[in-house]
Amino acid sequence: MDISGCSFTELSYSNLFNTYINNFKKLDNFYQYDPLDEHQVKDRAKGLRSSAYLKDLIPALKAYHEELGILSDQSEALNKLGEDGSLVVVTGQQLGMYGGPIYTVYKTMTAVLLARKYEKILGRPVVPVFWLADEDHDFEEIAWTGIFGRNDFHKLRYEGESHNLPVSQEIISEYISTFRSSVKEELFDTDFSGKLWEQLDEHYQKGKTHVQAFAGLMNDWFAKEGVLIAGSNFPQIKALLKTDFHHSIAESKAVFDAIESKSSEIENVFHRQVMNGDSNLFYLSEEEGRTKIHKTEYGWKAGETQWKEEELLAEINEYPSKFSPNVFLRPIIQDKLLPTLGYVAGPGEIAYYGQMKNLYSEFSLEMPPIFPRFTATLVESGISRIVEKLPFKFCEYDKRIEDLESQYVEQAETIDIEAVFSEWKEKLDEVAQQPQQIINDIDPTLEGTVGKTVAGFSNDLDRLKGKVYRSVKQQEETQLKRIEKIKINLFPDGGLQERSVSPIYFMNKYGLDIWSNLLAEIQDKGLDLTRHHFIEL
Repeated sequence: MDISGCSFTELSYSNLFNTYINNFKKLDNFYQYDPLDEHQVKDRAKGLRSSAYLKDLIPALKAYHEELGILSDQSEALNKLGEDGSLVVVTGQQLGMYGGPIYTVYKTMTAVLLARKYEKILGRPVVPVFWLADEDHDFEEIAWTGIFGRNDFHKLRYEGESHNLPVSQEIISEYISTFRSSVKEELFDTDFSGKLWEQLDEHYQKGKTHVQAFAGLMNDWFAKEGVLIAGSNFPQIKALLKTDFHHSIAESKAVFDAIESKSSEIENVFHRQVMNGDSNLFYLSEEEGRTKIHKTEYGWKAGETQWKEEELLAEINEYPSKFSPNVFLRPIIQDKLLPTLGYVAGPGEIAYYGQMKNLYSEFSLEMPPIFPRFTATLVESGISRIVEKLPFKFCEYDKRIEDLESQYVEQAETIDIEAVFSEWKEKLDEVAQQPQQIINDIDPTLEGTVGKTVAGFSNDLDRLKGKVYRSVKQQEETQLKRIEKIKINLFPDGGLQERSVSPIYFMNKYGLDIWSNLLAEIQDKGLDLTRHHFIEL
């Protein structure tokens, strides 16, 4: 199997994403900058000296880090953010159990690599930032981890109860013990297991919030690479955003039109990733949790709570921490808070950013370059050995297992065993005719014995043919099992490995420093992370 890389067009990436990577000019109308053009990224940096709220953000982030329990490891990155002319490369993700899917790690690695690259190019401090999706309340979406277990791939669920709060506020319950046991049962014990479980148990323990656990883990993995952890679900940070929350309500029609104009346009050519709504805010109430705010004839409503518009605006001004941004408003407040050189996004995020160009203008901002994240499949030695024994390319394992098996069986049946043995018997009969005649001439009484001997040859061939058939069937079954094993490892749960497998699976086998080592290898090899899906290990 060619492990040099696989183009995105050969995998299940959208037409929009492939166009974004390979023919950006077709998308000029939806994005401000081509992220793969260094000159355009430099142009972005020229006009970016700071962010609207950076001066007040730094002490607020310091207090946030203290609450998360990661202040001591974050101080260096925080100080760098405060340097004159500092910029950031941001990425972010939901607060997945035990670090979520492995693409969370890849996004962070991409931000680190880009920050290092542009710090050299620009001669300015560039800080990689991981933005915690601490406003999100889709608990079901984060409450699992994916492990290649002892016999198969397993999605193991954490059965904690959701209270419709932002996930960051949800408390880790006693169910963490059952979840831990399920994961531990699937992972083989290795030389690295003890340290891995020490790290996981330090953060994921009853009584902590999910944001404390997740932030602590990401801090352990990436603080040494200079990653700054940030988020918005914190009172001191929310206080900086009330003007933008206020604007999203007071100018709701203009905000809606700004999103809808580009959403309709991109939908005509590609697809609309996220539906537009009459508000981009949620309300956080003790009784109902995080509830979408909707426009009504009366004014505005969230669950059972109603306001006239002036009442809602007054509450935003007085209690900004009661309000939470949606998927469209989150990038806006992120770029109000941070001097964003660029954002590292997955394919789905790139798609909804394409709906937002006019929204940035509505908030007196310019959309930053949206960098595509590094994507990869980690192929272990046990898999790479058996891959070489099969005729498929990496990309082909994206097919249904039934189609792969049928394709293999068709290829395996190119040798017609029946024809081989029929021809062999015919030649045997021809060769036997002359000796039979000679022996009969010498002693006719031996005719029966000669006939039995020749028939014995034929019977031996039949037995041999049976053994060949059984051998082919056995080899076929072995290969079909190999196909299934490869398919499970490369495309578990019906999709790319990075979308479902937990980083801890690989850390347990290869060490807690695997991501730092992979970062160093990518940097040393100078790999272009933007054009191919890479296959490593």
